[in-house]
Amino acid sequence: MQSGFQTDTVSAKYLQGGPALEDGAPAIPGNGRSGVMNETQKVGSGGKRTPDSRYNELKHMLEGRRREMQAEVQGRMRDVRTEGAWGGKLNEVLDAVESSEADIQEEIEFALIQMKSETLNKINDALARLDQGDYGNCFECGEEIAEKRLRALPFAVRCKDCEEAKEVVEQRERHLAARRGATSLFFDM
Repeated sequence: MQSGFQTDTVSAKYLQGGPALEDGAPAIPGNGRSGVMNETQKVGSGGKRTPDSRYNELKHMLEGRRREMQAEVQGRMRDVRTEGAWGGKLNEVLDAVESSEADIQEEIEFALIQMKSETLNKINDALARLDQGDYGNCFECGEEIAEKRLRALPFAVRCKDCEEAKEVVEQRERHLAARRGATSLFFDM
């Protein structure tokens, strides 16, 4: 069974946070230093001002999440490469049931790697928004996203109300699409 996702497609851009400085901190283009501001406040294209302490706290939180995700993705990729879906039984003859179970496990592992990589990409996007001064503002209404929400979901792009409204619209669209699909079955007869 061929997986729709290959480990090679998880590129280095997902796994790297960018160039590092001598002290090991990732460099941010245009700042000359990693999150340490020469000014008393960071001003981004969004026009909002983020005090240094707040900026550094958010940056530290996002970088911590990024390191966690990188470690998880790299660990899963290493496991798949060394053991594979066969659980280290490459030299053993597997019956049809074991082979099917291994294929299912492989699909699950690749899906998990892909999900973690997508989360890592969202965290990198959040770090870019932080550097631009747009982090923590809702894409829909422009209001600040609640601190509690950002702590739980640091790459959130919408406030709770706008996200709930978006989910209601998506649910309605899925329901309508399902109804259209069900009615088209009757017309195909």
